[in-house]
Amino acid sequence: MEQNVGRTDGIGRVVLGGILGVVSLAILADAVGGAPVVLSPVLGALSLILLVTGATNTCGVYSLLGIDTSQ
Repeated sequence: MEQNVGRTDGIGRVVLGGILGVVSLAILADAVGGAPVVLSPVLGALSLILLVTGATNTCGVYSLLGIDTSQ
C-alpha cells in the first residue's frame, strides 16, 4: 500500500491516538468518573488504528476515498 498520510496528518494521528489510549486506560482504572466501561475498548481500538496509520503513513480509508495528504 502506498503512503498517503502526510507529515502533519501523521503527527496529529499519533498525538490523538496517544491521548485516546491514555483515556481508555484511565476508564479501565476507574480514574474517569461517569464514563461507561464499554467505552474503553472502543477508544483503545481507535487509538491503535490512529497510532498505526500515523506511524506507517498509510490509511486504508484514504486509499478507498482517493485521498492523499502526503504531498
